[in-house]
Amino acid sequence: MNNKQAKDGALIHVVTPFILLFICVGVLIAAMIKPADKLKVYLNIAFMDNLKNTPESAGSGLVIRDNDIIDGYSGETFEEGEFIRPKFGEMYAVLTTSAFDISIPVYWGSSSELYERGACQSSSSAIIGDKGNSVISAHQDTYFADLNKLKKDDTIALKTNYGEFEYKVTDIIIFNKKENKYVSPSETSKLTLYTCKKDVLGNSDERLGVICEPTVKKFYKKAEESKK
Repeated sequence: MNNKQAKDGALIHVVTPFILLFICVGVLIAAMIKPADKLKVYLNIAFMDNLKNTPESAGSGLVIRDNDIIDGYSGETFEEGEFIRPKFGEMYAVLTTSAFDISIPVYWGSSSELYERGACQSSSSAIIGDKGNSVISAHQDTYFADLNKLKKDDTIALKTNYGEFEYKVTDIIIFNKKENKYVSPSETSKLTLYTCKKDVLGNSDERLGVICEPTVKKFYKKAEESKK
């Protein structure tokens, strides 16, 4: 009897450290899940997968072009005019708003590298000033951190090297990342801005944003001038 108790006691002493180690490892893994998920959001997946127009593997070869956008243009302008279509990875606009003091560079296309530099416009959406839905997104913890402060009738301005365009906020939107109705092509001319809805626990499936209608178009050149 004493021998059996001694063996059981020895077994407990041997097994206990392994049990404690297993518990500690389990707790550590559980504690790392949410921070890792949060980091994933920051790096890349804050926005709809179907709006990423290049694979992440292409990021290493991405050519990023930072342009100086015309500011303070004083020449003649036209309501209809010539567009300058940007290349993927090119900064082609600057976004400002009447709601708060901020100036955000807008890049054509979407990738994790571009999201680190500014807002990104889906290259499947309409170029700024053209007919259709121009869809622009940015990280909620950086360039679109104050997007939730926008209200109806606030003004959004976008300056490009081919013209200046103003929009008025008409709708505040909240939608799931699987919904495409707000970011799909449209026959109606509009501007859609959106970002992730903040979630302290990690990646959120909810998006928030605004829909804006065009109010002012000022092209620097008439469309026919490019054909001369």
